[in-house]
Amino acid sequence: MAQLVETVGSKGVVKRTEFVRIITRALQSLGYEEIGTLLENQSGIPLQSQEISSFKNQVLAGNWDQSVETLHAISLLDESTLTSQASFLIWEQQFLEFLRDDRILDSLNTLRKKIAPLDINSNRVQELASCTISRPEDLNIESRPEILEKLHNFLPSSLMIHPTRLESIIEEAISLRRLSCLYHNISDRNVSLYSDHKCGMSRLPCQAKQILHMHVDEVWFLQFSHNGKYLASSSKDESAIIWEVTDGGEVLFGHILGHEKPVLSVSWSPDDDQLLTCGEGEVIKRWEANSGRLLHVYERTDFGFISCAWCPVGFILAGTTDQSIILLDLEGAEMDCWKNYALRMSEMAITNDGTRILSIYEDRSIAVIDREKKKILRLLPQEGVITSFSLSNDNKVLLVNLLNRGIHFWSLLEGYEGLISRYEGRISTRFIIRSCLGGLEETFIASGSEDSRVFIWHRGQRIPIMQLQSIHTGTVNCVSWNPTNIHMLASASDDHKIVIWGPPSSSQKLKLQGYERDGF
Repeated sequence: MAQLVETVGSKGVVKRTEFVRIITRALQSLGYEEIGTLLENQSGIPLQSQEISSFKNQVLAGNWDQSVETLHAISLLDESTLTSQASFLIWEQQFLEFLRDDRILDSLNTLRKKIAPLDINSNRVQELASCTISRPEDLNIESRPEILEKLHNFLPSSLMIHPTRLESIIEEAISLRRLSCLYHNISDRNVSLYSDHKCGMSRLPCQAKQILHMHVDEVWFLQFSHNGKYLASSSKDESAIIWEVTDGGEVLFGHILGHEKPVLSVSWSPDDDQLLTCGEGEVIKRWEANSGRLLHVYERTDFGFISCAWCPVGFILAGTTDQSIILLDLEGAEMDCWKNYALRMSEMAITNDGTRILSIYEDRSIAVIDREKKKILRLLPQEGVITSFSLSNDNKVLLVNLLNRGIHFWSLLEGYEGLISRYEGRISTRFIIRSCLGGLEETFIASGSEDSRVFIWHRGQRIPIMQLQSIHTGTVNCVSWNPTNIHMLASASDDHKIVIWGPPSSSQKLKLQGYERDGF
């Protein structure tokens, strides 16, 4: 019989012995014991040594003294620590099983002669001793297979292969493939093992599916609800619109919400049942989402509002024309107020826990403010004039839009705050252009541009991976990625249009909805 080569695979880096042993272990963990044994016999490569087999059988049978003796006979990485910790785990199990069976003297003997002399984990030793005096009703004793699983951590992986080692290798390979795929925008559950994974552009919202033409002037802002079932837009035409997103991915007109001045922005309540709309230097209005019914008007005689946001605890945060931040209850009563003349209140966000407010400070920094203390905790200096910013859903990163300097991507993690990356390609020289994160796990960045295009970047790429054009005819002011339908993107433009983008399809016709249908 020809001698088998020591490695498998074209690169010669996978050791045959390790490969076969991992497959054998995977077969056993899947319940194919006989096939695993057959593989051992036919390959001549045993899964584990006789010592390891004996050790496992002894633990499962509760032969604690023998298992500790076998443990000491096995060559461990660190005899002084690993052996003691593993022995402690074994003797602890013996102690608890004795106690469960009302063998008090035997449990005390194990504690005094076996556990205590190890001289480790003194707090746990005291807890065990107290159990002999007053035994708890629930000892919370783990099963022997569970103990054996814990003992895996004290043995070298070369001696005792983890039952899910093959799955871990495959999952890591999938993750690496995913990281190298610039267009990855599907759940890992949909990734097949039969071929190398590669998404392609078809996974991203790169084709116009609908044009919504209900606004009669520039559309400045739009935002999907948290549940993805609504889209709200606001316009220079002194109105906001609530659109409904069907299960099939179609966006339908819902309700027009009126103001006396252009509407700067909108903000969804945490439960998506209500919507705030903010007029330019005017009032804030609160609406019922499903009916479009006006619930409350928030107004002041001495100043107007220029921004709004929902606090997670049910309050409303408002930025004013006199550079104040006001906290209101739902009925409009002022809960708190503070002023800082260096802050630009037209841009404001609040973290999910309601403890931090973000705003623009003197045009070139992002201020992180403690809401309760009304104190600026830190400033994030930027390289140019800030036009807008947006927080990620998990509040860990921040997108900052700058005039003539693209988009900057910042980490907000405590201790790791700083600029991560810059994104180039779009044009932003005069107007407020808003960007957003979106797609699977917010892997992508989308932004409008003054040249009528929508740009999409992968987080790891400085240059756009996609440019969407030929639909808008004016500056694209704002984009919003549906948080639950990762294949849906909306863009709003000075051309009065909202475009809904989705994955490409050769058979689907562009759907139009609006008062005017000519010219598309």
